[in-house]
Amino acid sequence: MLVTALEPRRKRLTALFLDGELAAKLDAETLLQSGLRIGMELDDEELYRLIQRSDAHRAQEKALYLLEHRSHSKKELADKISRTAGREAAERAAERMEELGLVNDAQYARNLAEELLQRKRFAARRAEYELLQKGIDRALAQEIVEELAPEPEESLRFLLERKYQRSLSDEKGRRRVFAALQRLGYSGEDIRTALRDYIDYENED
Repeated sequence: MLVTALEPRRKRLTALFLDGELAAKLDAETLLQSGLRIGMELDDEELYRLIQRSDAHRAQEKALYLLEHRSHSKKELADKISRTAGREAAERAAERMEELGLVNDAQYARNLAEELLQRKRFAARRAEYELLQKGIDRALAQEIVEELAPEPEESLRFLLERKYQRSLSDEKGRRRVFAALQRLGYSGEDIRTALRDYIDYENED
């Protein structure tokens, strides 16, 4: 196959045309290192290796870019990279970031669980669900949430006092609070108990 054109594209990519047809989009660095020029011959195996190298390079660059902005779980990182490069290259890049210590699922899960349970006051089951959605192993998610989660009544009391106190003066407001607490993952039974205890306590004053 004959290289008939090399055309710049967005995001530092170059379109490679073979025999007049678009064959691949390669990153500029991989293309430069290959020494490829218009008029050169390229067989299927050479094209495949070139695409693999470009995918790997783009995946590594994307991984580093994403990790500069915030931490990610290994699966979350691979999923995002795969939008730019192939799935295989994305998973290899995520594994490489893990080897370098830039990705650590246990630490990521702990940090996220602390945020959800202690700052946002999610219920344990909602926090565990969020960790699973980020690709954290179920056993690890359960272990960390079990370790960090306050008792439901403690978190519910905190939320009622700090966030929802003004909404508890009438039935309509209490229904809205009930629905909001359910969205945080609390059971109906725990919410009803917390509301009853809190209102009784307030009435005593």
